[in-house]
This record gives sequence, structure tokens and C-alpha cells, in this order.
Amino acid sequence: QVQLVESGGGLVQPGGSLRLSCAASGSIFNVYAMGWYRQAPGKQRELVASMPSGGTTNYADSVKGRFTISRDNAMNTMDLQMNSLKPDDTAVYYCNADVRSFEPALRRTYWGQGTQVTVSP
Repeated sequence: QVQLVESGGGLVQPGGSLRLSCAASGSIFNVYAMGWYRQAPGKQRELVASMPSGGTTNYADSVKGRFTISRDNAMNTMDLQMNSLKPDDTAVYYCNADVRSFEPALRRTYWGQGTQVTVSP
């Protein structure tokens, strides 16, 4: 089994910063792409940023220039640095990873439990 655990959410004022972290653990053979998604109340889940194990990162237009995704392949961790936060960034943020596991021997997508980010005065 593989688990993804997020941390770092919270309440922040507009213009502030937060850093989210995601750690993958369990019977991991390899982690391919990792990414952050978010879901605001009444809206569909949307991609925020993604990063393959090697290659170009991808950002939603709404967060370009404000958010930065990074990962440590050796530790199977991923971070999202969020700066200049806006009320529209309020959502539950989910970690996502494409993982091949040893036991069971398969490749599938995993999701974390989500962490709440609230941007409010």
C-alpha cells in the first residue's frame, strides 16, 4: 500500500504565503509524476501544478508567478510554495502521485486526504 500525506494548510491573509508539503510512503518502487490539485466549494477539482520525475513543471494560469512546485525524488516528497495568496486560492488542496508499488505490484494514481487553505482578511 502507498499513502500520501499532506501538511501545511491553514488560514492566511491576502498577500501572505503558505508552504504545503506532501510525503509518499509505503511499498514504493517508483514515483512518476506528482502534482497538486485543489477544490473550492461548489467547484470541480482543478490542477494547480504538476511535476514529472524529470522534466518541465506545469502550472495553472491562475497561479503562475505566485506558486512554485518542487520535489525531492530521493525522499518521495513534494512541496508547493504559495506566495501572494488571494481569496480565490481558498480551497482544499490535494496531493496526487503516479506510483508503481512493490506490493501489490501495480502502477496507479494515489491521492492524499487534502489540506484546507483559507485566504481571508
